[in-house]
This record gives sequence, C-alpha cells and structure tokens, in this order.
Amino acid sequence: MSDSLVIIPTFNEKENIEKIIRKVFSLEQDFDILVVDDGSPDGTADIVKRLIIEYPSRLHIEERKGKLGLGTAYIHGFKWALAQDYEFIFEMDADFSHNPDDLIRLKDACLNGADMAIGSRYIKGVNVVNWPMNRVLMSYFASVYVRMIMRIDIQDATAGFVCFRRKVLQTIPLDKIKFVGYAFQIEMKFTAIKYGFNVVEVPIIFTDRTEGVSKMSPRIFREAFFGVIQLKWESFFRKY
Repeated sequence: MSDSLVIIPTFNEKENIEKIIRKVFSLEQDFDILVVDDGSPDGTADIVKRLIIEYPSRLHIEERKGKLGLGTAYIHGFKWALAQDYEFIFEMDADFSHNPDDLIRLKDACLNGADMAIGSRYIKGVNVVNWPMNRVLMSYFASVYVRMIMRIDIQDATAGFVCFRRKVLQTIPLDKIKFVGYAFQIEMKFTAIKYGFNVVEVPIIFTDRTEGVSKMSPRIFREAFFGVIQLKWESFFRKY
C-alpha cells in the first residue's frame, strides 16, 4: 500500500473517471485512489468497480446515496484515509482541471516542511486556462475577499487541489466542519492555520474541464460569501 491517498469525489463523471484513474496510476510515484461517489446515475461507480478488478490494492470506492455535497464527500474520505493509516491525503477533482502530475509537487512540499500544501492558481499571477473572464474574476476576488475578512495570507482560498499531512486531519475536528461547497475549502484552510499548521501554496496551472458538467451553482457561491463572515465571527469564541 502507498503512503499517499488521492480522494476524488464524483457525481456524473463517466467521461473522466477512467482517464483520471489511469493517469494517476501512471505517475512515477505511487498514489492510491479513493473515489467517493454520490450515487451518480450515469454509471460512474460501475466504471470504478470494473477498474478495481484491474487495480485491487490501489483503487477503492465508497458509494453514498444521493448528492450530499463536496464537503461531506471529502470528510467521508478523510475519515476513511485515517482509518487506513495513510500519511499524505489529497483532494483532487475528477475532471483534469487539476493536473495529476502536480500530485508529486504537492507531496514534495509536505515532505519539505508543509503540513498542508495547496495547488494555487493565484500565487504567481492568474494561472487559469479556458475559464470565462467572469468566472476568473469571481474566483480571484473571492480569495481577495477571504483574505480581507479572515486575515489569512492565502492567495487561493477556494482551491480544491490540496495535500494534507495525516496529523492535520487528525487534529481538525472533522465532524464540526459545516460547509459543503467553496466554503468547505475556505473552512479547512482557515481551521488548519488557526491550529498552527504550516500551510503553503504551490503554483499550478488550472485548466477548466473539457468533458462533463460543472457542479458550480449560485447556492455554493452564496454559502462561501456568507460563510466567511460566519467562520470569522465564530473563531472569536472558539479555542484552537
């Protein structure tokens, strides 16, 4: 078993899931994969189960009933990873917006002192490919907003490409993480920083999906906007 687990949450990713799994398994370093599927009606889970026959010790699936949200999918995956004694635990999208080659760079950052390494679109300018300008601006200024309200020095607060050292997820009370969309990503970074962990950003190039459908929605954006204020307020009354 590898010491590294890549958690890939899925809902209707049949166009991408086999290609992303095979790409991760082709890397020079070994990474295991856990797919957390929220009852995809398009057969995503069936594709993963077929591939498990080919990769029985490296590929795993947890199936949930219904679309329960990105944050809860990752929390489910984190708990599974901790129970299986993985040291390095990754968040990554299924749609190739995150380049699997960068898994190695994120892990290297943690091997060299980081407790949490973020694949950052904005640490060196704006490195986003194929996004419409309105979405680039929304994402970029969301991070500016987070820095202003929460007083944290993270350029890409909503990034979903992350490597955690095991101790971070053991320390954060996962059952108290409340948000499910962009706000989940912000909450995890903010909480890790408040617990005193070393959080670093690694520059990546983010490429918008070419297959499948984005799960972004106005509800997720609203959760992030108001969730930041709620998180900051609650932090004044919480011990870390």
